[in-house]
Amino acid sequence: MNPSSNNPRAPGPAGTNLEQAKWHNRRVIIETVRLHDRLTRAELARLTALTPQTVSNITAELQASGMLIAHDPLRAGRGQPATPLSLNPDGAYSIGIQIDHQSLTGLVVDLAGKVRARVVKNLRRPGPAAALPAVQEMVQQLFRQAKVDNQRMLGVGLVMPGPFGVEGISSAGPTTLPGWEQVDVAAEVGRLVGLPAQLENDANAAAIGERLYGVAKTLQNFAYLFVGTGLGAGLILEGRMFRGHAGNAGEAGHMIVVPGGRPCYCGNRGCLERYVSLDAAYETLGIIEAERQTPQTLLDLGDGIDPWLNTAVTPLRQTINVLETLLDLETIVIGGTMPAAILQRLVDRLEPLPASLRSPLHRAPRLLVGAVGEDTAVLGAAALPIFAEFNPQYDALQKSIDS
Repeated sequence: MNPSSNNPRAPGPAGTNLEQAKWHNRRVIIETVRLHDRLTRAELARLTALTPQTVSNITAELQASGMLIAHDPLRAGRGQPATPLSLNPDGAYSIGIQIDHQSLTGLVVDLAGKVRARVVKNLRRPGPAAALPAVQEMVQQLFRQAKVDNQRMLGVGLVMPGPFGVEGISSAGPTTLPGWEQVDVAAEVGRLVGLPAQLENDANAAAIGERLYGVAKTLQNFAYLFVGTGLGAGLILEGRMFRGHAGNAGEAGHMIVVPGGRPCYCGNRGCLERYVSLDAAYETLGIIEAERQTPQTLLDLGDGIDPWLNTAVTPLRQTINVLETLLDLETIVIGGTMPAAILQRLVDRLEPLPASLRSPLHRAPRLLVGAVGEDTAVLGAAALPIFAEFNPQYDALQKSIDS
C-alpha cells in the first residue's frame, strides 16, 4: 500500500514564477500530476504555488504536445466546471536495457510506466563483444513488438552492476562483469541504436524505478537496498539521485559490518554483501553448482532458506541503523533480484530494529519491500530518460536564478 495514499492532495514540488524558469515549472507541473494521477488547474496552482495564468499556459502547451490529456469536466456547485488533467501514457516512451550476469533484458515503457514490450536473451557474464550487438538487435525487436510512435522515444536507459571505475573492483569478483572497464557503454549503445543513452548501476536504477512507479512514489528521501548477486544502495535525497563524487555513492555492499569476518574480493573482510546477497545465500546454503545458483532455487527451498536468513539479520540491522542515523531517511526500501517473498521474510525477522532517531513526522514505515518486482532494475533503467526529462532539477534552477 502506498504509505501516503491517505493524503492524496499533499503538496507537490514547488514552482517559481520567474520567466527564466519556464522549463523548471514545466517539469514541476508534470511531476505534480504524476504524483496525484488527476488534477484540475486550480489544484495544480495550489499545490505548486504557481499563478493560475502560469499553470494555464503550461498545461495548454503540454496538452498540445500530447503530454497531458483532459477528462470530462467535474460539475460541483456553481461556476465553470473544472477539467481534470492526467499524464498521457502515449505522450512519451523510453527503452530500458539490463546487462546482467546471466542475461540481457529489454523493455519499452510508456509515460505511465506500463510495459509495452519485453525481450529477454540468455547470456552468461556477457562481455562487450557479445553484448553490444545483442543490445542492438534487442532494440530492433523491442520497436517491432511495441508498435509505438518512434518519434516520441526519449532514449535508452542502461543498467549494469557497479561499482564503476574503481581499480581492482570494477572488473573482478562475482558481482561484476569483466571486460567493460575501458568501454564507454552509453556512447557505444547510443551510436548503435541511434538514440540518446545513459548508464546507471542497478541499485540506482531500481531506486528511480521505485520512485516513479512503486512504493516510494511520494517519498523525497529514501534508500533502496538492491539485493542481487551483490548488494548496493540507491540514494534518493531531496527527490534527486545522490551519486557522489565519482558516481559510486551507495556501494553499501562494501561497508564492513563484521570486523574480521568473511573475506571479500575488494580486499577487506566482513563486507555487508558477504552476508546479504544472492551470492552469500548460495554460499551459506552450500549451493555450489552454477546452474542451481538462481533466485528460483532459493525460493523453492521454503524453510530451507532459514540458515541464510539467520546470518543476514544482524549485519542488515547494523546497516539500517547507519543509514537512518546518517541520512534521516523517510524509509528504506529493500528489493532487487532476490525473490520478494524471501525479502519479506528477511524484513519480518529484522524486528526488533535498533532504536531509531527518525522524526515522528515521518509517515512511512521504516522498512518497505519494493513493489516493482523482478524487473525492478530494468524498469528503473527505462525510467532514466523519463526521470531526466521530467524530474524537477532544482540545482539547474538555482544556476539560472544566480545568472
